[in-house]
Amino acid sequence: MTLTDHIQETTAFLRDRQPENWQPQAALILGSGLNQISTAMQDAVVIDYDEIPHFLRTQVEGHSGKLHMGWLGGAPTICFQGRQHLYEGPRQGIDAWTVALRAIRALGVDILFLTAAAGSLNKTMTPGSLMMVADHLNLTGYNPLVGPNDEATGPRFPNMGRAYDPDLRSWLLDIAIADNIPLVEGVYAGMLGPNFETAAEVRMLQTIGADAVGMSVTTECLIAHHCGMRVMACSAITNFAEGLSSIAPTHEETLEMAEQCSGRLTQLLFGFFESLA
Repeated sequence: MTLTDHIQETTAFLRDRQPENWQPQAALILGSGLNQISTAMQDAVVIDYDEIPHFLRTQVEGHSGKLHMGWLGGAPTICFQGRQHLYEGPRQGIDAWTVALRAIRALGVDILFLTAAAGSLNKTMTPGSLMMVADHLNLTGYNPLVGPNDEATGPRFPNMGRAYDPDLRSWLLDIAIADNIPLVEGVYAGMLGPNFETAAEVRMLQTIGADAVGMSVTTECLIAHHCGMRVMACSAITNFAEGLSSIAPTHEETLEMAEQCSGRLTQLLFGFFESLA
């Protein structure tokens, strides 16, 4: 079967199981330790990734691997509870997310909101902060758009000048101000992982203009932007990157701090999706 066949099969599977009188307007991907946000979904159909054709279940702690189709803040929404990472198998991970994101686009999703845990590269942006992504550096070494291009899906050479939709970013900032939620903007550097960065790599990232670093977001943005979705992203800053603190970053710290951030991020997301409704 071709990639197009996989997308069509996945789309049909999800369409057959979606709630009645429901047309998805937006989708949300939850990062490490942010599963709690899915509890804000209303009247959702929940499907395990293992049951969905051509999906992959992540083996990383903090990603439960369930798809929710329901309402968030009154807006018909698809919520991915966890993601597949490139470091779990680069080609597999790219193919799985290409199928997943193009399938939800075929269902009618217009806006994709990405969330992820990230490490701070800026001493003024402390753990516990929320950073809205204004732009990214794809340093993973992989691009999901490599290979034959289907012009019916998107252009061969997509322009990335508005990769993170400026109108949606302005909208989210207004919501944050109205709800008194501290929110900063910054550049996200996507690395392959799974190791945390060396101190020398951190200095390089700072030099080339990154504000936060993580192991996701960039490839998902590329896939979604290519097929016509408007993209938003917000990172929960869970730790200082190597060399910025006496405490070495760990995955356990990431999950713990993401849990602490999830309340404010849930409030921000709920306000955003409520305004969509």
